[in-house]
Amino acid sequence: MIAARLGRVMGAVALLGLLGACSTAPDDRSGGSRSREWDKQAGAPEAAAFMKVDVPADATEVKGARQLNFQDDSYLLSFATSPEVAEAIGKQFEGQGPLEAKAPLATPIPPGTPFAHLGLAEPDTLRGVRWAGVCPPCVKDEQRRHIQWIEVYLQQLDADRTRVYLRAW
Repeated sequence: MIAARLGRVMGAVALLGLLGACSTAPDDRSGGSRSREWDKQAGAPEAAAFMKVDVPADATEVKGARQLNFQDDSYLLSFATSPEVAEAIGKQFEGQGPLEAKAPLATPIPPGTPFAHLGLAEPDTLRGVRWAGVCPPCVKDEQRRHIQWIEVYLQQLDADRTRVYLRAW
């Protein structure tokens, strides 16, 4: 009886650990002495390499960064490209569901948010942005199994250009 109860408890602990591994990180990822510092040597090439994303040849306004955090570093990548190429990139990250319209946040975003470091507005403050996110290990994405979470935002700039925002940790 004790062994059965212990087995159930251990199973529950294991399940919680698995669920935690496939969940998104909290909004405030601060903590420790490394929080909110930026790796001055890392830019778009390093972010693209970490995310295993090919920046399109026609991309403009290519920007990237690596934020040093207490537990897991965050990588940011943004660029403008054709709507067709942006859609293809977005489809790579539809593991939890298709790209969906995201209403802009109702509350103001404080200064110093990640994409502000790149001179960009936070994508979830913009109108008309579509979003998708995925836990690569949860969907058995072997190419990106080292990434806990990756999300993509697509913002149509005009008929010929769409801005792609990518954030991963």
